[in-house]
Amino acid sequence: MIIYGTALLAACHLIGVYLGDLLGVAIGAKANVGGVGIAMLLLIFARLYMRKKNLMPKATEAGAAYWGAMYIPVVVAMAAQQNVVAALKGGPVALLGALGAFAACACFISLINRMESPESIAAARKLLAEQTQDR
Repeated sequence: MIIYGTALLAACHLIGVYLGDLLGVAIGAKANVGGVGIAMLLLIFARLYMRKKNLMPKATEAGAAYWGAMYIPVVVAMAAQQNVVAALKGGPVALLGALGAFAACACFISLINRMESPESIAAARKLLAEQTQDR
């Protein structure tokens, strides 16, 4: 099975991890802070931008949507591997970083939801209906 959109995911992931490392250095955490979350936001913004400019074929858009849906379990699995108790004992920087990342993600998700037009929602529903009929 070919899954399209992998290059877009890889680029967003690499940029997100790099920015997460820079953020960690900036706040003194000596760790990647929110890199996967940043990558997910980049993937969402890249998909929206490319869809608006008609730069993404339907197969690539479906693959990118697949990877976007797979990111949630990946983030949960990565968070489960974190040693939260050790991070909190290390000082308030980790807690402040987590709260800041959470607040930023909540704001960006709200912004993204407000940016969606009724026409794009209708188009997405039509595309989903077409894909389910093809099966």
